[in-house]
Amino acid sequence: MPQTPEGATPSLAQPMSAGIVTALVGFTSSFAVVLTGLHAVGADTTEAASGLLALCVTQALGMLWLARRYRMPITLAWSTPGAALLAGAGTVQGGWPAAVGAFLVVGVAIVLTGLWPRLGTIISAIPTPLAQAMLAGVLLPLCLAPIGAVRDAPSAVAPVIVVWLAAQRFSKRWAVPLAFATAAIVIGISLLTSDRAIDTASMVPRLSLTAPAWTWQAMIGIAVPLYIVTMASQNIPGVAVMKSFGFAVPWRPAMVVTGVGTIIGAPAGGHAVNLAAISAALAAAPSAHPDPKRRWVAAATAGWAYLVLAVGAAAVAALVAAAPAGVVETVAGLALLATLGAALAAALGDAGERESAVVTFLVAASGVSILGIGSAFWALAVGLAVRVALKPRAEPSPR
Repeated sequence: MPQTPEGATPSLAQPMSAGIVTALVGFTSSFAVVLTGLHAVGADTTEAASGLLALCVTQALGMLWLARRYRMPITLAWSTPGAALLAGAGTVQGGWPAAVGAFLVVGVAIVLTGLWPRLGTIISAIPTPLAQAMLAGVLLPLCLAPIGAVRDAPSAVAPVIVVWLAAQRFSKRWAVPLAFATAAIVIGISLLTSDRAIDTASMVPRLSLTAPAWTWQAMIGIAVPLYIVTMASQNIPGVAVMKSFGFAVPWRPAMVVTGVGTIIGAPAGGHAVNLAAISAALAAAPSAHPDPKRRWVAAATAGWAYLVLAVGAAAVAALVAAAPAGVVETVAGLALLATLGAALAAALGDAGERESAVVTFLVAASGVSILGIGSAFWALAVGLAVRVALKPRAEPSPR
């Protein structure tokens, strides 16, 4: 077994603490995006809190099984880019039940991706610059929200931004969690200085089940882009991150587990469970444990930590509902800045794909809705059409 620099054998406390950090960072850095997305597609406060609870539980159980079964630090997460996509999609024909139906379809599609490799090949065939440009366009309005919030409520929003900016210099990992902690203080002060109060009954964790409905607008406007974004921006990069630390993720079991988790959580409001990408490094890196064979403990601990965090999902949702205007939007926008930057870099990096990627980005950012279908679908459709139109013609072979 590897030794620490002092010569002592590393204890399990190291991977366990890494797992707790993984869960805390994953939860606090993006739960505001999840609640924003669920509200946008029609969920009320109770349904959004139920969705957050369902996501915590399903991904926790998936992590516990995968980590113990394969002795790898396989961490799961909710689809943060997918939640941002929901925020841009808005309410579709059929309302919240139709959104739940779309979540179920995404879960089935993820399972099929694991069982039928051809489906994964089809998704991989979508040009990465276009997929990332679509994501960047969806993220742009959310990342612009802090600017408007500073104008409309500077006293409530400025402290959140200042703390986030200061934390960027010392620990980017904790910048968003610290920004949320500052937002919580702002919300508390607002409640103390006003007549508003949080209903304590709403802070009790409970599932709110919704019978799914299926409309073609929800299938095209939510299910298709949500599946593409989840695969392209979470599952595929998640495998790459794990590979960089020497771990080969078992693709089929991982897709089946995350897909089944999505299916189970959908009626309660969970939109999508997938492999962790950015936060995966917290449990898979050597900092979690010098011995790679012991790092699975970090992922398992993260699973247990998410079960604990699930208990507070309703309280967090109630706190968010009581926030002054602009505060939650600011936290969500700050949380997505890094994702926006990475998406733009991937979208514009290939000069040959740049024109079609820019068009895709602009259509997605426009928020246009046609035939009840949101801009994410139209962005990808128009981008692919422009790509085909601009593709150089093959030179005729000489006779």
